[in-house]
Amino acid sequence: MAHVAVVEGRPGIVGLLEGYPETGTLLNGLAQALLRRTDGLSPAERELIAAYVSSLNRCVFCTSSHAAAARHLLGDAATVQALVCDGGDLQVSPRLRALLAIAARVQQGGREVGEDDVRAARAEGATDREIHDTVLIAAAFCMYNRYVDGLATWAPDDPAAYDEIGAHLAAHGYVG
Repeated sequence: MAHVAVVEGRPGIVGLLEGYPETGTLLNGLAQALLRRTDGLSPAERELIAAYVSSLNRCVFCTSSHAAAARHLLGDAATVQALVCDGGDLQVSPRLRALLAIAARVQQGGREVGEDDVRAARAEGATDREIHDTVLIAAAFCMYNRYVDGLATWAPDDPAAYDEIGAHLAAHGYVG
């Protein structure tokens, strides 16, 4: 049971966003700006970063939702599974691998990102915009994850529920 009133039957952040529209609208807008832009990182790469940070934070709802969105955008379940479960060979570009390393540093704490991390990403072709967006996505998802888990929202057990959420996010984004 959530620590605060949420919309009945709505899991994770969905119940919070709908139950508290004065902040929900803003948080959805931020997610749209961070995850659906197409300059630099693709929407699929952005969802992978969100899923990865959420998995590091052990936020079941966010990990499962954003992993499902990434699967729908990529059409590649194995890559997403390897990323969020650390259970396989991660088949991503060296550029994305370097950006994911930066995201992991942000998850540990903002000051954990060092010049070597940024230099490594640049060496693999990452632009300033991509490095910026990676740090901002990772930081935002630390907040989103803590929001969801700090208020004890519930997460579905059924993988089909996340597939439905992921399909919707992939098709419509966060404000549609």
